[in-house]
Amino acid sequence: MSVVQSVDNVALLPVYLAAGTAVLVLLADLLVARARVTLATAAIGAAATALGAALVGAGDERRTFCVGPDCSYVFGGRAALVAVVVALLTLGVLALSGPLLRAGQSPAGEYCFLLACSMTGGVVLGAAGDLITLIVALETLTLPLYVLVGLRRDSLASAEAAVTFFVVSVVATTLTLLGAALLYATTGGLHLGRIGAILAERADLLDLPLTTAAVALVVLGLAFKVAAVPFHAWAPAAYDGAPLPVAAYLSTASKLGGVVALLAVVQHALPADVTGPVLALLAVLTMTVGNLVALRQRRTVRLLAWSSVAQAGYILAPLGALALTAGRTADARTAAYAAAVAYAVFFVVLELAAFAAVVALRPAGADGGTVDDLRGAARRHPWRAAALGLALIGLAGLPPGLAGLFAKVTVVRSLLDGGAGWLAVVVAVNAVIGLAYYLRLTAALWAAPAEGPAVPVGAAAGGAATVAHVAPVRARTVGVVLAVATAAALVLGFAPQLVLDVAAR
Repeated sequence: MSVVQSVDNVALLPVYLAAGTAVLVLLADLLVARARVTLATAAIGAAATALGAALVGAGDERRTFCVGPDCSYVFGGRAALVAVVVALLTLGVLALSGPLLRAGQSPAGEYCFLLACSMTGGVVLGAAGDLITLIVALETLTLPLYVLVGLRRDSLASAEAAVTFFVVSVVATTLTLLGAALLYATTGGLHLGRIGAILAERADLLDLPLTTAAVALVVLGLAFKVAAVPFHAWAPAAYDGAPLPVAAYLSTASKLGGVVALLAVVQHALPADVTGPVLALLAVLTMTVGNLVALRQRRTVRLLAWSSVAQAGYILAPLGALALTAGRTADARTAAYAAAVAYAVFFVVLELAAFAAVVALRPAGADGGTVDDLRGAARRHPWRAAALGLALIGLAGLPPGLAGLFAKVTVVRSLLDGGAGWLAVVVAVNAVIGLAYYLRLTAALWAAPAEGPAVPVGAAAGGAATVAHVAPVRARTVGVVLAVATAAALVLGFAPQLVLDVAAR
């Protein structure tokens, strides 16, 4: 067998565009040194990456870096969907970051470069065909975020969040690498498809304690990235301490990357009868704990952070059907994988809309504040508050947020098709619990404003701004992101099958 690997440059075009964006941002910052030019360069690069991924993904599946039948990079419909979504999320976060960068609170060059590097990891991640590529891509997506979380100057909360995020992520990566090394020791393979084939052919390997430990370490290490309970404690602190646009990226692109990585190993490499019960347990714990703790939150970003923990449970729920024999048939598995990807896509669109609305309703450079800070926002800024309300209702799974409603219906249907009716009941009960805090925050937007003097910027703990009745962000780019994200959520609500069809490819 030849060891010469073929290289398909067309398949690698989205990666070239994403990595080239990072290089161009560095050059623009060095040669021009103007925040507006640097930001525009990064935005154009992100848009080009999304376009390139869509064009390449429109054709047949493309493979490169292959040795025999095993390939390290496989760019098909699902990989294209992930690459397009990550690039568009990066574009949206760059637009949300305009006021922050113009205020001089973060260096534009470093900020845009780190976002472009993270985008590159996300583009590669969806097409990863072996464990090494998968882990390197996931770390490329995550590593720049350690710095971005701590870029809010003169904020102790931001520094603490960055350290927490860094320590937990290092532990998660160590567990994943150790699991990958043990898998290689037991199977002799690194490509996901080959590992899956070896474990399917040699049932005796599953009886080895080493294999059990390897599977457990890989799944649990990736569960950290998804913020699944009990590996979730870093998420609320990191989200609340980060600048608002970075928190938006953490809750969307970063979470999507963790889901894609976990789905890749579960679908292609690890035995379903072993991972299914673990994922079912993680899904139940994650959605239940996330919803119950979110009920007690008074800070806006922490509420959204805990709700995203609960949403991760809904994403993992279809994979829990693999615990049952009925859920491991070919049709049931395809439906479960497609439901998980589709729900993740619907979630990140609605989550981006929610964060964009919070950025639009808060002063430039401020944090998310408290729920009371948003009381009466609809009376002062009806369109922005309406967009936030629509995003929250969509996350709750209520009409007219049809994208969120369809996402939950898709998850429940996949569970019923896989014979996991009990897990579908748990999803339904948690969806009802989630209504309480989503509707509470939505109702606060139209409630009478709280009486009392305005709190000056910087008066909050750690130097964070908690301003009541202060002029919100009036950047045009923030309004554009809010409008586009809201429109995308509405379009997906009326044509959800498009996402589900691409996710099933």
